[in-house]
Amino acid sequence: MSQHGGSVLQLRTSLHKESHLKVLRLLESNPSLSQRELSRALGVSLGKTNYCVRALLDKGLIKMQNFRNSSNKLGYAYLLTPAGIAAKADLTRRFLAQKQLEYNVLRQEIERLQQEVQNS
Repeated sequence: MSQHGGSVLQLRTSLHKESHLKVLRLLESNPSLSQRELSRALGVSLGKTNYCVRALLDKGLIKMQNFRNSSNKLGYAYLLTPAGIAAKADLTRRFLAQKQLEYNVLRQEIERLQQEVQNS
């Protein structure tokens, strides 16, 4: 356990959820992003991006659709499913609540440090 009461597993799960939310948000705004483009936008390896996309496909949160682009090459679009849209909304609510909690903890720490500086 860490000093803040979270386990390594909880941290890993939180990071996976954050990655999933980022991918869902990016694909919602631009379904034709390639995994390479997603990888660059996320700042993670192509392998990690592929792992995340596969997990979202396996969970039924996105679906892959073939299309042909203007140069007649086969391409793919990643579309959010209704379950994906609902999951994105839920992940966004949870992420926001977590970030608000982190903000409040940080704000309190800043206030304590400012008080300490004033008292010294």
